[in-house]
Amino acid sequence: MSWLKRAALTAVATAALMGAASAEVVYNRANSGEPETLDTHKTSTVQESHILRDMLEGLVTYNAKGEAVPGQATKWEISDDGKTYRFTLRDGLKWSNGDPVKAADFVFSYRRIVNPETGAKYANILYPILNAEKINKGQGKIEDLGVKAVDDKTVEIKLEQPTPYFIELLTHQTSLPVHQASVEKFGKDFVKPGNMVTNGAYKLVEFVPNSHIKLAKNENYYDVKNVQIDTVNYFPTPDFAAMVRRYEAGELDTTDDVPADQMKSLKQRFKDQVHVGPWLGTYFMIVNSSKAPLNDVRVRQALSMAMDREFIAEQIWGGTMLPGYSFMPPGVGNYGEPAFMDYKSASPIDREEKAKELLKEAGFGPGKPLKVEIRYNTTDNNRNTVVAVADQWKQIGVETSMINTDGKTHFAHLRDGGDFDIARYGWIADFSDPENFLFLLKSDNKGFNAGKYNNPEFDNLLKQAAGELDLKKRADIMKKAEAVAMKDMPWIPVMYYGKSHLISPKIKGFEHNTRGVYPSRFLSKVQ
Repeated sequence: MSWLKRAALTAVATAALMGAASAEVVYNRANSGEPETLDTHKTSTVQESHILRDMLEGLVTYNAKGEAVPGQATKWEISDDGKTYRFTLRDGLKWSNGDPVKAADFVFSYRRIVNPETGAKYANILYPILNAEKINKGQGKIEDLGVKAVDDKTVEIKLEQPTPYFIELLTHQTSLPVHQASVEKFGKDFVKPGNMVTNGAYKLVEFVPNSHIKLAKNENYYDVKNVQIDTVNYFPTPDFAAMVRRYEAGELDTTDDVPADQMKSLKQRFKDQVHVGPWLGTYFMIVNSSKAPLNDVRVRQALSMAMDREFIAEQIWGGTMLPGYSFMPPGVGNYGEPAFMDYKSASPIDREEKAKELLKEAGFGPGKPLKVEIRYNTTDNNRNTVVAVADQWKQIGVETSMINTDGKTHFAHLRDGGDFDIARYGWIADFSDPENFLFLLKSDNKGFNAGKYNNPEFDNLLKQAAGELDLKKRADIMKKAEAVAMKDMPWIPVMYYGKSHLISPKIKGFEHNTRGVYPSRFLSKVQ
């Protein structure tokens, strides 16, 4: 099929999606990546979470401000020892097909995600639940998971130990339920339109890969009377320049990012339609520390030292990001100030000279340059970033090549243990606690520790922190663990995230928040 024909068909499809009856309120929402799956127990990206949180709701959910609030549960009680939680479901809850939502649905869902046969890479986020880790590692029976239905309206969850962030943890996509009958009837196809049954504000109508995902209001949702948008269309738009053009043409009501190098002109053209704010996350370059010569800490430190983070944040990202000198961004709950790199305050020239010395000690120099390949997911911002990094590394004698793929291919490659030298990665907090960052580097975290970092000292510190009930002492132990990572540099922090959007004046109720969650159910649109 010719490009012109494909473009014409895309235009027709977009027009059809937007040309709904005048009484129907349609929200056209950009999403910077194509979902790999809509199986909530197999997803791992922010782009997938936006769609899933519109369709499914856990015991706890987010409000418009990104705060953890009651979801399918109307209340919860916590035992005196902090290890048992009892959730009471709302009256009259229904799935989109009319089936009642029962406590047993949550038991089934939690058992399914920790079951090793499911292959959920994100299951380890639920390890605070009693026996979850043992079961997920094939060392326990699924029936022993600390989640049970006391009755149809009461879910009881027992923990291994008190977990200060547990309620917020339940807002994560891993705690979104699935409809048992649909999973058992359709197998992996339960997520397809016509098969997928949801309990959130919207239900799945269409999923056309590389085109759009269409959601329609779920009339069985308990708060449907307050859901003002009838239809939500998600358009995958990794090309941010094209995203802006579609927004300007009125094809999109919001974007979930902007091309950073256009920020100045965007503010001039769109004025207060440009929304910029903090986001609790870090932009990394993951180093594959399991392969030579990247297994040499001197090489990893040299690569980190040679980065001019201020230049990248200001010139490449237009001031929408902040230079990152720690694994965790400032502002993480239950923590305090991060463990910064010890060369944070050194001048770029001094850091560059030290980087050259480290590479020389590691056996590299003018006659033997270090050669590395950066793998990244395709967006304008990422491409400009890795080009800048490669240019900065060139100053210390490093030769850099690049390979790029679409987002779902890139992250699947990393998740599934694919080979690489250095890979671009971003981590946005699932919950505001240091555990949600540092767990990425645990040696047994097969789903996220893509660079195969393995340091027993680091692992032992995290184990020690997990058993510490005093939050101040726990934070001190966590900071020691972060300091170890900043010395070993298995993941090179580049920037702390900011989040930028274009928001049409027609969209009301949008509230920027550090959690980066914007449920469609809280928005409205002026026709």
